[in-house]
Amino acid sequence: MTKVFAVNGSPTMEKGDTALLLNVFLQGMEDAGADAALHYASKLDLKPCSCGQMYCWYQNPGECCVQDEFQTLYPSLKASDILVLATPVYIPLPGRMQDVMNRLCPLIKPKLAFREGRTRAESHSAFNIKKIVLVSVGGWWELENFDTVVRIVRDFSETAGVEFSGPVLRPHSFLMYDETGMTAAGTAVLEAARKAGHQLVAEGSIDSETLAAISRPLVPEAELRARYNKAIERFPK
Repeated sequence: MTKVFAVNGSPTMEKGDTALLLNVFLQGMEDAGADAALHYASKLDLKPCSCGQMYCWYQNPGECCVQDEFQTLYPSLKASDILVLATPVYIPLPGRMQDVMNRLCPLIKPKLAFREGRTRAESHSAFNIKKIVLVSVGGWWELENFDTVVRIVRDFSETAGVEFSGPVLRPHSFLMYDETGMTAAGTAVLEAARKAGHQLVAEGSIDSETLAAISRPLVPEAELRARYNKAIERFPK
């Protein structure tokens, strides 16, 4: 059975748009036979990386020196086949999600190589992770708003020698619903996200058409910009 370790890095946890997209993505994975474990970064008793001197590389490779709740997660993280990192776009990541990313450093073994023009390492044999997926939502219109977040997760994956299985991105995610509930367009987006999770487990990859269906524009850019600017006009000067 495919084991999935998922982290929701949104401060709003189960109430936010990140959860809306992530939960159906994980449901699709489970429908395909995966066992998915979901963790909320904001619920963890999580300390930032603070040992310095790259303890997990040079003093005790593969082991983190920070003693907190994340230590209890390393065994299941090591045993997982797929790592799913979910986050809203901040500047660029919510603080707790950045802490999670830093605590993934013990997965990487300091055996360096030069691959495709970059210095890279590789993952420890004790870690089973073969694929890393980014699930991300944002408020702005264009996909380019995700570029920094995608680059962070893709770069980590490639440095660790793990397949980056593609970003699952939803721009202007708040337009998936209105005051009456999910819109027809929003429901279609979530169904595509569920399909993406199923494809990743059942077929080993997510096809480009499914990713495009998740990310497709829901309104023209000019309309979204007008909505934002009209809302800002209500704020006190």
